[in-house]
Amino acid sequence: MSLANEGPHVSSRSYPALIALCSVGILVAAGFFALGVWQLERRVWKLDLISQIEHRVHAAPVDPPGPDAWPSVTASHDAYRHVHAKGVWIEGHDTLVQAVTDLGAGYWVMTPLKTAAGFIVLVNRGFAPADNAHDPSLQPRSNQADVTGLLRVTEPKGGFLRSNDAANDRWYSRDVSAIAQARGLNDVAPYFIDEAATPGDAFPVGGLTVLTQPNNHLVYAFTWFTLAAMTLGATAYLVRMERR
Repeated sequence: MSLANEGPHVSSRSYPALIALCSVGILVAAGFFALGVWQLERRVWKLDLISQIEHRVHAAPVDPPGPDAWPSVTASHDAYRHVHAKGVWIEGHDTLVQAVTDLGAGYWVMTPLKTAAGFIVLVNRGFAPADNAHDPSLQPRSNQADVTGLLRVTEPKGGFLRSNDAANDRWYSRDVSAIAQARGLNDVAPYFIDEAATPGDAFPVGGLTVLTQPNNHLVYAFTWFTLAAMTLGATAYLVRMERR
């Protein structure tokens, strides 16, 4: 009897291998697909965040949250809120935090402000180059403070791969709690204010808050979906080879 028209023969020993191969391929593809869906969800969240930031930045300035509201201050609800505070500068307690900006490398000049409401808030008065970091001209021109800017949440512990070193007065992030402790300040708000740009070209230069939020989630989603399709295609090809 002729066997010329029979299809590919799969021995009983090959079935477990085929099942295992299909199962692994499908699981890996499902994982890639799930990551793609997650990136699409992240994109929706990021677009909503960008919309909220735009609204807060361009809204009329309000008083910064007082002590009663501090426990509820969060990045998602309060970051980049447009605020206005009056009070007096606390002299001799500036903190220089390393920064890299469009103006080059240097420092953020953080100065505590005692508000008219009685609590203290750290104000990022702006950027100063390293050569000007200890220049007396960086001091406020008046003891009276009238600050408009954006509320920023604290940046604990340090910067990328670098931890704050309070003992040696080396700061890589604007960690409000650590700075307040190092300067012996009490009743300090758990956030700081990025002061807006002021007239003139003197340092420190305010208004350098980076508002652009990266939104590459659609590209990431496409990448994961492509990997899922490639995995399924590779699995189908290997199954065909195994059957042969």
